[in-house]
Amino acid sequence: MARIVMKFGGTSMAGIERIRIVAARVKREVDAGNQVAVVVSAMAGETDRLVGFCREASARYDAREYDVVVSSGEQVTSGLLAIALQAAGVPARSWLGWQLPIGTSDAHASARIEAIDMTALDASLAQGVVAVIPGFQGIDGSGRVTTLGRGGSDTSAVAVAAAMKADRCDIYTDVDGVYTTDPRIVPRARKLSRVTYEEMLELASVGAKVLQTRSVGLAMKEGVRVRVLSSFEDARDDDGHRGTLIVGEEEIDDMERQLITGIAHDKNEAKITLTQVSDRPGSVAAIFAPLAGAGINVDMIVQNIAHSTGSTDVTFTVPAVDLTRTIDVLEGARDNIGYASLVPDTHVAKVSVVGVGMRSHAGVAATMFTTLGERGINIQAIATSEIKVSVLIEEDYTELAVRVLHTAYGLDAAE
Repeated sequence: MARIVMKFGGTSMAGIERIRIVAARVKREVDAGNQVAVVVSAMAGETDRLVGFCREASARYDAREYDVVVSSGEQVTSGLLAIALQAAGVPARSWLGWQLPIGTSDAHASARIEAIDMTALDASLAQGVVAVIPGFQGIDGSGRVTTLGRGGSDTSAVAVAAAMKADRCDIYTDVDGVYTTDPRIVPRARKLSRVTYEEMLELASVGAKVLQTRSVGLAMKEGVRVRVLSSFEDARDDDGHRGTLIVGEEEIDDMERQLITGIAHDKNEAKITLTQVSDRPGSVAAIFAPLAGAGINVDMIVQNIAHSTGSTDVTFTVPAVDLTRTIDVLEGARDNIGYASLVPDTHVAKVSVVGVGMRSHAGVAATMFTTLGERGINIQAIATSEIKVSVLIEEDYTELAVRVLHTAYGLDAAE
């Protein structure tokens, strides 16, 4: 007998017929003798609808009441799935975040899970009852309902799997696994049977939309084996595997031969250049300290060669959604920073190559730069980690860059 967490996203729960399909998938696991907990998202589009209501009610809504409203979408789907399972002859009950309870911080709309009380859930699972748990929600120390931020149901599923000591956490989505890149851009992209936590974390952080970054980080911290697979088909690869397993390096063979795992891209970037910043100690801190204080994440940073006037230009990127706030913060700190002008640019994209093989192979960055240069694609900024190289380019060249890099690293599937 295995313990399994199954998580279904909004497209999987979009209507009663799809919920019945989900119930049939859960029943198969139960019939195989497994103990099952299911984590569900709200129906596709429902959370956006609920957020819209909050904004209509008041532009300055109370975040605590916002959480009460937006968490209701998952409450509906958890109850409906429990009903569908019961109709299929499977014992099931729903457990809302406050009923387990799932304890979180009090940062409403962006809470973090702190603990899950497994006492009642363990007893219920031992009796063969499927637990249906709404994702994205919990309860803080004062008893108020909280939510984890958009995409938080993935994190809920991994946290429940860790608390249950589950053998596996299956994340059902509208794709059948993790690919070497977006198949819509590169039709010859290959589905990966296994990916390391670190690689998936990097891919998620630089634009791959398969999993929420927080959920991958939690899975790596807790050692939860995660599988990404399709809600709508049972496709298997040549080795008979369904989906993609995300695991530790020790579970992946011949790591030495795995150079690059995938190519990711992200068009949700904005570039800012501050011109003629004073070239003195502390000037860069004067730029980034106010941004950090405002909770704005800065990614790539380039400090250009100093001018003869004793000044320099500083270029960096932020999420496009934070551009307006970033400009406001920098203009408010202009006297302290001492820059001549602020030049924003939203027509940029980040393209990244990711792979654990970089640790033991030289020349990965050189291949990237040479390949892009041969196609006339100019690199505006560079950022690296131990297993990732990212470049900032003009947005219009994004798809071309992804295609040529995918080929250059030998990731194209054989015809």
